[in-house]
Formats: sequence, C-alpha cells, structure tokens
Amino acid sequence: MEKEIKEVEEMEKAFGKDESVVSELEKKIADLEKKIKKEELRVFLSGKYDSYNALLSIMAGAGGQDSQDWATMMLRMYERYCQAKSFKTRVLEQSFGEAGGPDGRIGTKSAMLEIKGKNAYGLLKGETGIHRLVRISPFSAQDLRHTSFAKIELIPEIESEQEAKIKPEDIKVEFYRASGPGGQNVNKRESSVRIIHLPTKITVACQIERTQADNRRKAMAMLASKLAILEENRREKEMEKIRGKKQSASWGNQARSYVLHPYKLVKDLRTDIETSDVEKVLDGALDEFIEAEIKLSK
Repeated sequence: MEKEIKEVEEMEKAFGKDESVVSELEKKIADLEKKIKKEELRVFLSGKYDSYNALLSIMAGAGGQDSQDWATMMLRMYERYCQAKSFKTRVLEQSFGEAGGPDGRIGTKSAMLEIKGKNAYGLLKGETGIHRLVRISPFSAQDLRHTSFAKIELIPEIESEQEAKIKPEDIKVEFYRASGPGGQNVNKRESSVRIIHLPTKITVACQIERTQADNRRKAMAMLASKLAILEENRREKEMEKIRGKKQSASWGNQARSYVLHPYKLVKDLRTDIETSDVEKVLDGALDEFIEAEIKLSK
C-alpha cells in the first residue's frame, strides 16, 4: 500500500493537469481507501476472542413496561444488524413481561442472542453498556415523556474445553418450563435449564434446544464463556496497574442515548458519533458506531 501511495503521488506530480490521468488517479485513491479501511479493521480485530461467535445479553432496566419494550426494540435492532452482515442468529433464552399499551404489546425482561459469523464478538463487543431511550411512552394515557434503560453484555462463545475447569460442586442446576409471551408455557416438559455458578453468582439459561440434555450442554458452554471473560477481565485489571487504565465499554459507562422526543438524535457517549436518523439506527444501521467503538477499544 505504501508503494501504491508513492506511485499515486508521482503520477499526480507528473500528470496532475491531465484530465484523463486525474480520473484514473481518483479511482486509484478510492481503491486505496477501501484497502486501507479493510486492513485497519483487520488490525483492530486482532484480539484474543475477536474472531469468535458472540453471545449478546439484553436486560431491561427499571421502568416496567417501557424498559421491557425498549429491550424488545434492541433485540430487533441487533437481529437486523446481524442480518445485514449475513450473521446467523437465534434467541437462546427470552423472558417476557406482561402485555400493555393500546396495542397489547409484550416486552422483554431479558434475552440471550447467539450470533454466529466472522468476527462477531470483535465487532459487537463495544456495544456492552447502558443504552438509554427517551420517547413519548406508548403505555402512558397522558402521552408523557419517559426514559428507559437496557443493559447490553457481550461475551465470546468459547469452545467447551473451558467446561472441564468447572467443578460440579460449584454449580446449581435448575429445570423449568419455558414461557412465551403472556406467560403461557411453550413446552409441556421441564426441558429448559438454568445453571447458577455458586462462587461468582453468575446465572445462565437455555430453552431453545429440544431436549433437557442439549439445553444443559448449551448452558454449560455459556457459563464457561462467561467465566473465561471474567478471568480475562481480572488479568486486564492487573495489567492496568502497570500500563495505566484505558477507556472501555463496561457496565459503569453509559454507552449510547437514543432520543425520539422532543427531537431525534442517537449519540454514542464514548465516541461522540451521532445521527438524527434514529429509525435507521433502530433498524440495524450500526456500522458507523461499531467501527468507532473498535478503534476506541484499542
């Protein structure tokens, strides 16, 4: 690329006033910009787990039906983003709220989305944090403005060799029937599995697989992934004492604000990237925000 840049510079100096050469130079420069951007992303996505598949958790904050509706909106937003990237997704576990509002919509208390695709974790890990929505509440008869919050957590989907390190006495396994919207049971048997890691209080659940054994296997893999990242974060904190702290997407950081009223604006509070096209962002157009987050994390 350095060689190509020098060639462009030399051509510009020698033939810069020739219109036929100018159009050729513009094409070469555009091609170079694409190459540089692609190489830049490759370098930024070189972390230990960046190439892995991802598990994305969404948790509604305080605020009842408004926050649960916001969590559902966010689940749709990430599914649309993944669809545009040709990533495969499936909801491994989803807990629903109660129906409400004039249209009887049902929100999401929490959900776990599995995302399979090249660099899924590396691209999305910067989305971790608190996401805030400001709008006129669809659940308010007085059309009051309401602020809702949702938490996003990303972990890489790590292969099962990590599971061997989990001691049987350190986990509590519970079986239950999965519930659909409105609270009705969506299966007749208690095939859904919840695993609690007693030393850390980390809880994972899976209800998507057909059998209890498959759900347990998937839940154990999810737990192993969370424990691996917990250990990675511990090492990172030890390194911070040596090299100094860098800004990261953590629970303590409010990640992004989405305003639908009294004006329209999406603003990332860490990168300062913003746009007034809120509907487009909520429909999955996250590339500008995600690329800025990747650079910030390095």
